[in-house]
Amino acid sequence: MCTRKSLAAIALALSLGSGAAFAQNPGLGKPITEGDIKQWDIAILPDGTNLPPGSGMPAKGAKIFAEKCAACHGDAGRGGVAPYYPALVGGAPLTNGIDTMKTIANYYAYATTIFDFTRRAMPYNMPRSLTDDDVYSLTAYILSLNKLIGENDVMDAKTLPQVKMPNRDNFIMPYPDRI
Repeated sequence: MCTRKSLAAIALALSLGSGAAFAQNPGLGKPITEGDIKQWDIAILPDGTNLPPGSGMPAKGAKIFAEKCAACHGDAGRGGVAPYYPALVGGAPLTNGIDTMKTIANYYAYATTIFDFTRRAMPYNMPRSLTDDDVYSLTAYILSLNKLIGENDVMDAKTLPQVKMPNRDNFIMPYPDRI
């Protein structure tokens, strides 16, 4: 049978013992540096914040697309095996209903999203293997296929955020202070 004194003694022993356990350092890991963080802090914001140096044009992007993207996304981005390899071009307005195929032209709110996603996740079999110039070129190519920029337009950190996507005004930003 436990008494108040024995419960108090147990509580005291546990509190004193846990302090020693928390004070011990197992010596695992190492302090993280700003350089370590920078390698993974690659998010591109809608306003172009964090876009890297470099540039690209649709013509170079077409060559890269044919070599590294067409196997999944189809010729000229018309789509592969849906829903895994979606079309990147065309698409009816989303006002046609919930089942409308979503593409870059009718769904994406910001052109910088194309750069961000392509840079982190493509090509599917080797993500983060493209150079920044390759990603700018692919982004330019996809935008030109969707008739959002001209065939001779250059995409870079200055011009890409200026591209007005058709669906931009239909999004409600969950964190407007982050734009």
